[in-house]
Amino acid sequence: METDFTVEQLRAAAADAVRAPSLHNTQPWRFRLRDGGIEVTLDRERRLPATDPSGWGARIACGAALFNLRLSLAAAGTPAKVRLRPYPTETDVLARLTPDAPRRPTPAEQSLYAAIPHRFSNRTPFWPDPVPADVRWRLGEAARAEQGWLELVIGVSAVNAFAEIARSANRVLERDPAYRAELADWVRTAPAPDGIPAAAGGPLGEPQDLLPSRGFGGRDRAPGRDFEPEPLVAVLGATGNTTTDQVIAGQALQRVLLTATDAGLGVSMLSQPIEVPGAREALRLSLGRFGTPQMVMRIGYGQPGSPTPRRSVDEVLDLPVARA
Repeated sequence: METDFTVEQLRAAAADAVRAPSLHNTQPWRFRLRDGGIEVTLDRERRLPATDPSGWGARIACGAALFNLRLSLAAAGTPAKVRLRPYPTETDVLARLTPDAPRRPTPAEQSLYAAIPHRFSNRTPFWPDPVPADVRWRLGEAARAEQGWLELVIGVSAVNAFAEIARSANRVLERDPAYRAELADWVRTAPAPDGIPAAAGGPLGEPQDLLPSRGFGGRDRAPGRDFEPEPLVAVLGATGNTTTDQVIAGQALQRVLLTATDAGLGVSMLSQPIEVPGAREALRLSLGRFGTPQMVMRIGYGQPGSPTPRRSVDEVLDLPVARA
């Protein structure tokens, strides 16, 4: 028998949802309580016009928040039925969740839920320890469970080819003064509820680095702490590139990230090849995959990173309103 969500359940789920990743930690989401359910909406005021003019990154972030929301409710024994883009005339409402039949959470749901507070981007160099084959398989299964796909870039030649695409995209982006200014605007040198704290940023890029990075904090790296010469690179994709595809990809991304966290892995995201259309197409062709790449990740073992701040639930949760 289905029962309504309580406001307390939805507030707790929203507190978990805000732990999702977003470009520059902009947190471009809102959660609205309406007609006994909860809705995930895009916050256009927190878009990145230079970095993310199409809104792709904001929708990926909202999809990741949606996955956390689903997972939190399931872990509490109150799973949700999900409708993506439920209102044709309200294009910023990306998902609506209503109560499903209560049940106990599965062991997989419990493990992934426990990983939510420990998932954050690790922008530092990883150790040389390889990621075992069974863990790589788990990451691929995580993407498939959410209707996505995950392609691991394996081998020196393949990694080098990807690196050239990524560096080329990064050069295109950095030639844009608006992009550079926007990046600087989201670096935080004082306590703030959003953006990237300088202390959480990675080290500055150096000429010998294989992959481009956004240092954010601009820290010099310690001697002998170069980035790994043959990183494990994973490309996550969806069957297409519509708004719905991007929300689905965000859910797949978050499931992969939590699976990696549960396995003790660190992950940083490399979105430059996705942000530049020509680079994204070159990446798709190099993989030979049907569909559209939606995010690139660097995965490995390393020192624990540090979380970035989040806005409070009260700042992102809209109370019920009557339907017209």
